Amino acid sequence: MTQTQSEPTILPALRGVMGNWVYYSCLMQLGEVRSRIRFADEVHTHEGLSEMIQRSVDESRIDEIADYIKFQPQRFFNSLVVAVYGGEPNWHALFNVRNRESEQLLENLQPETVESVGFLTLRGDEKLFALDGQHRLAGINAVVDSGYEPAMDDEVSLILVAHEENSAGLVRTRRLFTTLNKTGRRVTKGDIIALDEDDVMAICVRRLIEQTDLFHGRRIAFVQTNNVPPTNTECLTTIGNLYDILTILFTKSSFPIQEKRRVLETRRPDNSTLDQYFEYSQEFFAQLRGHFDEIEAFFSAEDTSDVVQRYRGRHGGSALFRPIGLDIFAQIITRSTKNLSLEEAVTLAARLPRDLNLPPYEGLMWDPSSETIISRNKALLREILCYMIGTNGRGYPPRELLRRYRRATGDEYINLPSRLI
Repeated sequence: MTQTQSEPTILPALRGVMGNWVYYSCLMQLGEVRSRIRFADEVHTHEGLSEMIQRSVDESRIDEIADYIKFQPQRFFNSLVVAVYGGEPNWHALFNVRNRESEQLLENLQPETVESVGFLTLRGDEKLFALDGQHRLAGINAVVDSGYEPAMDDEVSLILVAHEENSAGLVRTRRLFTTLNKTGRRVTKGDIIALDEDDVMAICVRRLIEQTDLFHGRRIAFVQTNNVPPTNTECLTTIGNLYDILTILFTKSSFPIQEKRRVLETRRPDNSTLDQYFEYSQEFFAQLRGHFDEIEAFFSAEDTSDVVQRYRGRHGGSALFRPIGLDIFAQIITRSTKNLSLEEAVTLAARLPRDLNLPPYEGLMWDPSSETIISRNKALLREILCYMIGTNGRGYPPRELLRRYRRATGDEYINLPSRLI
């Protein structure tokens, strides 16, 4: 790792001990982070392994983090863990703490507590590299390189750990690197849906549940995956699937505020625009109610159990009462909005069959022998349904669709369903 010498600096810091690590929790401005801290290419002495660490940095996440810094006034990061070796870092503890208002407030502080507060001086010739937080570091670098002035005074928290420049020290630091990166847990989809105040889909999911009658009570399964619990006989779908449906709706429908997923996940729009997304999601389900009898029956029922058991169970039922089917129909409808209004697109999709025991679902989405859902043919099923209503976006010729259909079902004599228009 090559690194030019930086200017000497003094960092406010706390000194701590955990296990056999001594560490320093410091503050550093973004520009300083950019100039002083490198990626963890020294964790492995083998050049190929070092390059693997560099390649593991996901470019899309770098853009997400850079945009987060630029567009989120309430931005905040957890600490970057940074290894430091070389140079001559020095710890300067405070030995006397005073309070202007009242000496009594601090008179009972233990000496070791006072001595854990101080300053860390760096001479400038140290080598620093990120053990944890490489995507955050890359995002910071991108923002600084872009010259985005409003963030230049931002301070991030660093946890500095000493790295000994010998084989034992390298092993110790490498173990810390892998431990941090293996045990770090990304925010789950369920956490995002429940708590995120920037993610447009998450906000609208919560509003659909809390502010409308559509999914109140037990009409939605509070499961972050797309799998409805087998024992559930009351919900239309899961909260995770509802989030995915809104993602399809907001990113693929041709409407004035259509936006890229990355933007919708990270940049909260103004309240007026947010209301438009919410209203569009309500309109989507209103159109489903108006054109699909089984959906209207569900939303109209005070007790949804009878409706759900009629349309979802071991007998098959309606594709719309399976998360994968609802997802497919959302994609078909949004694809049709390129040339049609939302109402017209739903009207067109309503002409499609939904009975799982009929073509093209049998063998592609529904296995009647095992009475289970098949998920691997989702894209093919979507294209066949689009073919039936003349919106086959991928442009597969009928012969190619037929070949894929026969291969997926294992039936060499099966034919494509008839076109509906």
